[in-house]
Amino acid sequence: MAIMKFLNSLGLTIDLAIEAHELLRGEAGIEISGVKVIKDKKDNFELTRVEILNEHGAAQMQRPIGKYITIDAPILRSQNKSIHKEIMLILSEELKSLLPLDNNRPILIVGLGNWHATPDALGPKVVDYVLVTRHLFNLNNNSLTQGFRNVAAISPGVLGITGIETVEIIKGIVDKINPSLVIAVDALAAANVERICSSIQLADTGISPGSGIGNRRPGLNKEVLGVPVIAIGCPTVVNAAIIAKNTIEMFLNKFTSSKQFYQFLKTYQEGIATLVREVLEPYSNTLTVTPKEIDVLILNLAKVIAGGITLALHESVKPENVDMYLN
Repeated sequence: MAIMKFLNSLGLTIDLAIEAHELLRGEAGIEISGVKVIKDKKDNFELTRVEILNEHGAAQMQRPIGKYITIDAPILRSQNKSIHKEIMLILSEELKSLLPLDNNRPILIVGLGNWHATPDALGPKVVDYVLVTRHLFNLNNNSLTQGFRNVAAISPGVLGITGIETVEIIKGIVDKINPSLVIAVDALAAANVERICSSIQLADTGISPGSGIGNRRPGLNKEVLGVPVIAIGCPTVVNAAIIAKNTIEMFLNKFTSSKQFYQFLKTYQEGIATLVREVLEPYSNTLTVTPKEIDVLILNLAKVIAGGITLALHESVKPENVDMYLN
C-alpha cells in the first residue's frame, strides 16, 4: 500500500516537505509537476530546497504553495559542539533568505508545544534560549539597542494546559504588539526514524500544529494572523503505525528470492493498514516513538535553533560570541 494512502487512512500527515516529495516521487517514478527541488550536499549536512510553485503541486504535496528548506544533519545527534555551531550558521543564513524584515516593527517568536512533555518541548526550550529585546526598545535607549532588532517571544502552551486555542493567544498578542512577522518553532513528526532530531525544516507558509500525529489544531499562517509566519521545526517522534508498516514490508521484501511465496505474502499487503489499526486500537493511532535520550537531544536542538534565529535577527551578534547571548 502507498505510504501516503496509508497515512491518510490513519488520519496522519507528513510534516516534512522533503519526505512528502521523496515518497510521492518514489511512488510515481517521475518528478512531481509543480514542485521544484534543489539539493546541496556538504560534508556534515545536506541542504534541500523544495519549492511548491502552483496549486497542482500543492495538491500533490498536501501543503501550501511556498518554500520549504530542510537541513539534514544526522551528526546533530552527537555532542559535537563545533558541528552544532556549523549547523547554527547554516540555519541563520537560510532563515535570512526567508525573512521579510521591517526594522520599524517587532518580530514575535512563538515556541509551540507542551513544556511538560519532553518530545513536544522544543518550541518552549527555544524561547528559553533565544535573545529577546523588546523590553529594551521600550526604554528608548539607543545605546542598548544599536545593532539589535526588536524581538519578543512567547510560549503559549497547549489547549490541554490553558483551555485556550494556541492561535487565539497568538492572535491576541499579534493584535497588541503589531509585529512585522511571526517565527513559529515546533516539534514535528517524521515518516523515517533516521530523521528524528537530525533534520530541521524552515518554511515560509506557516504551520499546522499537531498535524503529523493526527492532532490538528487551527493553523498559524498569514491568512489567520495577518502577518507572515516563518515556521521552524524538527522531528522528535515517529508514529508507531509507520514503524509497524515499514517492519512488515521489510519482512515481505526479504522473500523476493522465492517468487511463489513472495506473491502469496504480497496478497496480504493491502491488509497491512487493517492489521496496524487493530494492534494500535487502544491508542487510536496516537502511539508515537521517541529516543530514550530525547531530553539531551531537545536541549541541543533548542540551542542550535535559538542560536540560528539570534544570528539571523541581530547584526551585533556574531558567530564567535553567539553563545553568550543564549540565555
